[in-house]
Amino acid sequence: MLVETFPLTAFQQNTRIVACEQTRRAICIDPGEQSDELIDFISDNQLELQAITLTHGHLDHVGGTSDLAKAFPDAEVLLHKDDEDLYYGLPKQPLFMGIQPAQLEQLGMAYDQPPKLTRNWEDGEVYEVGELRFSIRHCPGHTRGHVVLAEETEKRVFVGDCLFLGSIGRTDLPGGDYDQLIDSIKRNILSLDGETIVYSGHGPETTVGRERTTNPFLTGVYQMSRGRFI
Repeated sequence: MLVETFPLTAFQQNTRIVACEQTRRAICIDPGEQSDELIDFISDNQLELQAITLTHGHLDHVGGTSDLAKAFPDAEVLLHKDDEDLYYGLPKQPLFMGIQPAQLEQLGMAYDQPPKLTRNWEDGEVYEVGELRFSIRHCPGHTRGHVVLAEETEKRVFVGDCLFLGSIGRTDLPGGDYDQLIDSIKRNILSLDGETIVYSGHGPETTVGRERTTNPFLTGVYQMSRGRFI
């Protein structure tokens, strides 16, 4: 498996190209914004972009979908149905963050309407990319329609904004739910082999085993309901 990371947007979101080295078929996970470097990497390495795969609908994960789809029009676009409102509402997402319309261009947030989705992710489906087989797991809590992509043979999981090194995703945004997120992480991520590499939407990689034993949100050291360490 080939994994190349491109930190994009002001939020330093980890856009990734993941490819089967045998067949050169590839997916882009969460294109955060327009990036010539991203497009050039795909072309220069003679990869066939099979799909734009979205873990969830937040702007820093889908903002580059339109440009990437124009560059690779044969690539399908996949998202869970429960995040369609975020995805199709992309041009208005910055306004909900308090950004004024006159500031959008300056901040790089004057988004085009994103392209029509090819179809929705289904929880439990197996998505094949060449010889790679990704298990699609619905993990609500950060957003209603968040999914993670797990390749168990390669021991890799792409978790979007569910889980980070020593932390978890925000649950204070619309559609967020703390208890639901903790349950999603425990059922769908921590159940993987401990050596599985965790590729998060922001920050460095970690492993399932490390987060299972040291992440304070998952070990019970920190309980959000009390709002403090115990």
